[in-house]
Amino acid sequence: MGGLHERRVVLFDFDGTVADTKDAIINTATRVLTEHGLDRERLGDVSRLIGPPFPEAFSMVYGFAPEEAQAITDDYRAIYTTLGPEAWPLFDGMRELVADLRSQGKQVCVATSKKQDVLERALADEGMDAAFDLVVGKPSDREFTKAQTIALILNQLRATPDEAVMVGDRHHDVDGARQCGVPCVGVTYGGTGDYAELAGAGACRVVDTVGQLADVLLGDTT
Repeated sequence: MGGLHERRVVLFDFDGTVADTKDAIINTATRVLTEHGLDRERLGDVSRLIGPPFPEAFSMVYGFAPEEAQAITDDYRAIYTTLGPEAWPLFDGMRELVADLRSQGKQVCVATSKKQDVLERALADEGMDAAFDLVVGKPSDREFTKAQTIALILNQLRATPDEAVMVGDRHHDVDGARQCGVPCVGVTYGGTGDYAELAGAGACRVVDTVGQLADVLLGDTT
């Protein structure tokens, strides 16, 4: 799909897309899930939790009942919210990409399933709290889908789907964007979703580096 660099609204997922949060999420979740009785074999690939919202992710991936999934989420957040900037470093080149997009007059936003308060602290820790036009995470643990998040941002910016492009690392981002009529560029540099997952979900492009992403969103000038 051409013309993505002409779209005036760019929406980024956060985990695995803007910031390299994989290790902090996996380490925290592994600790909590072990305390809730999961052995190494049942834990499997804990990175599967990156993408879907909590607490639903613990039910989707590990089959926990809603009540226990909420308890696990509470224990997870009791640890995760004590972490500092080392838990959410920006990917190399991301700071510059966001600045370049805004310098072209684009409205740049974050659309994530991360809790709003944690999202805002993470961005502040990285000196990015004023870098985006709008940042929208989950206000609470009530169900709030990626599609609802994207729709909310489009509504607030008075933008139509054909003026926007989504960027994300998991099929949840692609699915949510598709439900809103917005194309999604998949990224693999976060080490979570791979080409098969993202392309299979309908991503219009899949890129492996922040540099390749810049070419797609800004136009390849080489």
